[in-house]
Amino acid sequence: MTVENILTKLVSFPVLGGESNLSIIHWIKEYIESYGVEANLLPNAEGTKASLHCRIGPAVDGGVILSGHTDVVPVEGQEWTTDPFVLTDKGDGKLYGRGSCDMKGFLACCLAVLPQMVNADLKKPIYFAFSYDEEVGCLAGPELARVMNTYYQETPKYAIIGEPSMMEPIVGQKGIYILETYVEGSAGHSSRIKQEVSAIHEAMRLILWLENKMDQLIAAERLDERFNPPHSTIHIGLVNGGIAPNVIADKAYFYWDLRTIPMDSIEEIVNEFEAYCREREEELRQVFPDFGIKTMENHPPVPHLDTNANDDVVQLIKRIAGNSKLNTVSYAAEAGQFANEGFHTAICGPGSIAQAHRANEFIAKEQLEMGMEMLQKLVQELSTESFQ
Repeated sequence: MTVENILTKLVSFPVLGGESNLSIIHWIKEYIESYGVEANLLPNAEGTKASLHCRIGPAVDGGVILSGHTDVVPVEGQEWTTDPFVLTDKGDGKLYGRGSCDMKGFLACCLAVLPQMVNADLKKPIYFAFSYDEEVGCLAGPELARVMNTYYQETPKYAIIGEPSMMEPIVGQKGIYILETYVEGSAGHSSRIKQEVSAIHEAMRLILWLENKMDQLIAAERLDERFNPPHSTIHIGLVNGGIAPNVIADKAYFYWDLRTIPMDSIEEIVNEFEAYCREREEELRQVFPDFGIKTMENHPPVPHLDTNANDDVVQLIKRIAGNSKLNTVSYAAEAGQFANEGFHTAICGPGSIAQAHRANEFIAKEQLEMGMEMLQKLVQELSTESFQ
């Protein structure tokens, strides 16, 4: 099958993050095994989803993991001009469809080059590691990365995460955490604002604390110029509370998004925020004994990636991708999870992240060809005795 044929099939599976991915993962498994490669499934506890991993080549240390995810984001509310789950060629050099760029294009490249991998005289192995639920928190990534360290008798050395990067090596990724904060105050007539505790007023104080914390980090020159913006960010994306302008709100909540550069700690920032919340509770319970603030996890923390520009994996990607321009990203990806397992990790894949998650998502045919060429060169590299 050609890479476009494979991508057509992959796009036809409308597997959203959070939903069962068994349809697409079983198709991939059958495809891989048709070339004589044993593919292993790593199911979730309920058996409704599964990651897949396999090895092509000899059982020796020092191989390369090619990693990607099988789920996509929803299309509801977006104005598509084509069926999002039918790969469409409009004759403009682009292939349209949900997931064509993020990131089934990379998966299609892996599967299209599989026959060459199987027939090559590989001196070091290539592994596939395909996950589920990446789009709702990189939920399967940690377990899949751990299994790649424990399932095989040998140990892989490198991990290339094929997120769309226009074939640029990505050496840095911000850590990400999304939280929900709920404030419980006391309802009453608006004229009694000093006798009651407004949940909205207190929620706004908490939001202001978070904004001030971001500004404090910037003022302290906690900066990493590899990123844009070069500092950790704290963003409030949703606020809700109150029933009328003349009623003191007894409930309010907000969702916030924390993205940290490698030098900053998600845990430290959250702990400081929690300490401030406890201070507010202590003070305001003198007015309303049941006043409370509760922060909950909306999106589990995703660790940052901080790969040295001189790392072996970066040099490898430069050779096989033909691109020496290094970059960083602020979106969530599984790269930090693989790096935390000790693999030399970087992101590199076909397509532009600017096309991801939007209506009429596409991948340029040229990018697919470049993704194929990168993996074909990887096969050549791993077929030499000198590869380290």
